[in-house]
Amino acid sequence: MAEESNSKVGKEEDKKHQDNIVTTQHTITIGGRQIGYTATTGTMVLKEESEQGGEAKNENEGEKPKAELFFIAYTLDRDESISDRQHRKTRPVTFSFNGGPGSSSVWLHLGLLGPRRVEMGDVDNLLPPPYDLVDNEFSLLDITDLVFIDPVTTGYSRAVEGENPKQFHNFEKDIASVGDFIRLYTTRYNRWASPKFLIGESYGTTRSAGLSGYLQERHGMYLNGIMLISSILNFQTARFTPGNDLPYILFLPTYTATAWYHNRLENGLQQDLRATLDEVEEFALGEYTLALMKGDALPRDEYDRIVEKLSRYTGLSQEYVKQTNLRINIFRFTKELQRDQRRTTGRIDSRFTGMDRDAAGETWEYDPSMAAIIGPYTAIFNDYARTELGFHSDLPYEILSNRVHPWGYETHQNQYINVAETLRKAMTINPHLKVIIANGYYDLATPYFATIYTFNHMDLDESLRGNYSLAFYEAGHMMYVHMPSFEKLKADLANFIQGALSR
Repeated sequence: MAEESNSKVGKEEDKKHQDNIVTTQHTITIGGRQIGYTATTGTMVLKEESEQGGEAKNENEGEKPKAELFFIAYTLDRDESISDRQHRKTRPVTFSFNGGPGSSSVWLHLGLLGPRRVEMGDVDNLLPPPYDLVDNEFSLLDITDLVFIDPVTTGYSRAVEGENPKQFHNFEKDIASVGDFIRLYTTRYNRWASPKFLIGESYGTTRSAGLSGYLQERHGMYLNGIMLISSILNFQTARFTPGNDLPYILFLPTYTATAWYHNRLENGLQQDLRATLDEVEEFALGEYTLALMKGDALPRDEYDRIVEKLSRYTGLSQEYVKQTNLRINIFRFTKELQRDQRRTTGRIDSRFTGMDRDAAGETWEYDPSMAAIIGPYTAIFNDYARTELGFHSDLPYEILSNRVHPWGYETHQNQYINVAETLRKAMTINPHLKVIIANGYYDLATPYFATIYTFNHMDLDESLRGNYSLAFYEAGHMMYVHMPSFEKLKADLANFIQGALSR
């Protein structure tokens, strides 16, 4: 009787936790070419395999539902002149996600990669609600199939009833759950023979580097390429904590770019952004680094010289620089730069400005660049999912959720996360793995100079250093909201994929 009862429970659980997937057909014109594609939208049940072993007594035994992951996949309709196998073998598939932690995949989906995009305008020309959804003339769908993944507790992804969602809200389990979904999708949709790519933004780049190792070591899945948008792999480069001078050095060029954009530099530095950044980068790695290393032993004449140059390169007063002890925290910078105009400066995209209740203090009330995009993307996705993709859910679509915090880093106590080492090992084991890193000059969340530093300190064998490349844009963290950068980014990513596939 117990065996029969267990079987019934298993079947009831199986009915409760089933995939919920819809497919729709569409067309779009990209680069003058009309293509047909299929959109597959829904949730897939992620199960945990039992470690008890032995022969299963029923079809449900040995697999425990853990979470329902929401995804949207866009796949090019096959040309009837080629076989299904040839199509799968030559057509790449790219798995995409954003960061946070706590972000859905909506930003890369409806901002950069997908066949439809949000039309919201840009800095100084933001459009009012209601917002429009338009065909994305720079979609990457002409080059690769696309699969957008929402990690647990983001988007419509949820832990199943009875499972604590907090188990997924840590560094290792996040990578494992997303990696296991990628394996499951690859198996279900017969994509093991396809070239495979990852693309992540912000913390999604941390996840991408982590997945490069997890997919290889756990599932034997070798990737062709990884695209990192606004990258952070070594968290020491971005943690403004006492005793860690690295961020002050690596954020400096982005402070300069931001001051340049807002016309806060002296005339000689306002002429050519790239020439100015070359000068500042040299100072940051030279005089400034040596000065910070000396600490309180820095001679007075050197101290005065560093104060003068920091003021010159940041647009901040010498008196304020002195008050910071030569160490300008990001949130102090974003509050101080335009304080005389009672304006704050954006973090995600420092081209944007905001207005606090008052001009005092050292932190702003909100990030004006983040505020500019939350509304358009939220409204458009909720409408798009139901009306065009045919997926219905009464759950709130968690665009950028605070429900995942505090994030767990149990395996990294008393140390900084550095998945650059994971990526180095993956590139060493699979020397065909290529990487491109896209950087915005006005990104104060993941500064471009910190990325350069990270890759210069990977200890990647010289024979493999040509496997990665860096690209730069006069935009912020989400450089695709700036249309000239968006067009360039599409070309760079398309060339990267095609290059990674060449033999």
